[in-house]
Amino acid sequence: MVKLLKLMALIKYMVTAQAKMGRMILKKYKKKFPKQPTSKFKSKLEEDFNNFLIKNKIRFGYEDYKVSYLKPEKPSTYTPDFNCPAVDTFKIIFETKGQFLTSDRKKHLLVKQQHPDLDIRFVFSNSKTKIGKKSKTTYGKWCELKGFKYHCVYSTKKLLPDEWIKEVLNQQEKL
Repeated sequence: MVKLLKLMALIKYMVTAQAKMGRMILKKYKKKFPKQPTSKFKSKLEEDFNNFLIKNKIRFGYEDYKVSYLKPEKPSTYTPDFNCPAVDTFKIIFETKGQFLTSDRKKHLLVKQQHPDLDIRFVFSNSKTKIGKKSKTTYGKWCELKGFKYHCVYSTKKLLPDEWIKEVLNQQEKL
């Protein structure tokens, strides 16, 4: 009887240890293999913008177009978020931004300098956000200073201004 109790205790211990080990392995697995994103978009703003373009019957491509440019001494490519075919400007590029990092600002200045024919427009979730903690310059002000068109979703509650929608649709009718 004592041997049977010892055997049962040993089995219980082994089952508990195995369960703990399984949980440990599962935790390691979760760290190595995070859940796959359910959307192809990098942000909710991009997803909303995509749905908006579809709803308004605007033809576009999502990250299917690359622009080559040179960082000082290094060839690079820029993949716009959304590009709409147009007649007069070849393409109208919409770049959706929640955060507008220094590296993004530098990249867009280089692309604009090397491809002045591209019509790059920014759609900010909030254009009144400052570009840095100590800076007084906002995303919108930076665009104005550097000659980029921009739109603020937060202040207008629209993903695109009506004029831009009309402009894109008029350009696409000519195609």
